[in-house]
Amino acid sequence: MKKSSKTKSAQKSRKPKSAYAAEKVEPNRRDVLRKLRNGAIGLGLVGGAGAIIANMVSNTTHAHDLTRVANGRPTIVQVHDPNCSLCVSLQRETKRALNRFDDGELDYVIANIKSAKGRAFANRYGVQHVTLLLFNGDGELQAILEGQRGQHELHRAFEQLVSG
Repeated sequence: MKKSSKTKSAQKSRKPKSAYAAEKVEPNRRDVLRKLRNGAIGLGLVGGAGAIIANMVSNTTHAHDLTRVANGRPTIVQVHDPNCSLCVSLQRETKRALNRFDDGELDYVIANIKSAKGRAFANRYGVQHVTLLLFNGDGELQAILEGQRGQHELHRAFEQLVSG
């Protein structure tokens, strides 16, 4: 086997291939600003997504708060199964009918029968899903609307509840 013809000094002068031994390069101003901008954009996106999720959770919690019955305002409670297409359709028609009222005139609450509280609420009134329970401001049950209804029929029933 032939010995290397390079001398020890020539071998030492070669730069090691290790990443740790690479020359330190000072970042220029443009690189620093680019990293700061990208970090700010990422932080903004994460923060914005967090705010949207927090708002959605808050709205969902509010919509399912059955303690809002008897709060001084007439309240419509939908006994709802989220997997039921008729329930989803009734919810859509109910929201369309409610859009014709001023904010704060009526409360709308969902009793999800997939939850223990929603199931207990429905059992207390002896109703199944695809049902609307209409309560006056004192929390007294005024009407039970079972089955699918259109927005015009619902609007008339809600007007009667408000005029009460």
